[in-house]
Amino acid sequence: MYRGTMKELILKTKDKVDIAINYYANAHDEVVIVAPGWCMTKDSDAFVRISEMFAKQYDVISFDFRGHGKSGGLYTFMAHEIIDMDAVVRFARKNNYKKIYLVGFSLGAGIAVIYGAKSIFIDKVIAISVPADFDKIENQMWKKEAWSETFKKFELGRFLSIRPNPVPQRKIKPIDIIEKLKAPTLFISGEKDPTVHAWHTEELYKKAKCKKAYKEYKGGCHAEDLFLHFEDDFSKLCMDWLKEE
Repeated sequence: MYRGTMKELILKTKDKVDIAINYYANAHDEVVIVAPGWCMTKDSDAFVRISEMFAKQYDVISFDFRGHGKSGGLYTFMAHEIIDMDAVVRFARKNNYKKIYLVGFSLGAGIAVIYGAKSIFIDKVIAISVPADFDKIENQMWKKEAWSETFKKFELGRFLSIRPNPVPQRKIKPIDIIEKLKAPTLFISGEKDPTVHAWHTEELYKKAKCKKAYKEYKGGCHAEDLFLHFEDDFSKLCMDWLKEE
């Protein structure tokens, strides 16, 4: 059980959107930024557990993207959320961390890859169930692997907090920018992911030119479900990657 401290704070983006963060500040000199995917928040049970797992060895900042949870604004499905991540990274930099790591899930992973490709301040990335191209996401919600996992994680308050922007927005495709990513990156996928099929993550891994590694969980589903179903192995995989020189 996590026994450290956690503070809830509000950051302001460059386009004046409030971004809510959970800040696990325990005097470590390295920080992990946890970026949830669509329809997930920093206060979701899965992401509290993920944050507390990393907080055993690192300071952690988990946050709500715009249009989610306690943050303001409307969600744009990877069009403007890079601005949210920038606000969190700027906050981390102001706190003088020796190293900054991004851990993204699903669309949060797509944003982490795009941000990492544009920033010189990211030391490592872990991208879980990351889409190569938003327009090619399968999202087969009728499949048992999808709806059964969604039902298990259902949280009414979280569901009611989601505010999407209905206007289509221009997006950067992770596959078009992945070659610019310099930070060592661990790519993780689930073999039976019904939302972002494993080929997305594998294609990004193949095209990346940075130091990289790839793990596909046999029988695994989507994003945070990989942590929930394979917690010990998933945790060790991520911790080992961040510790590796």
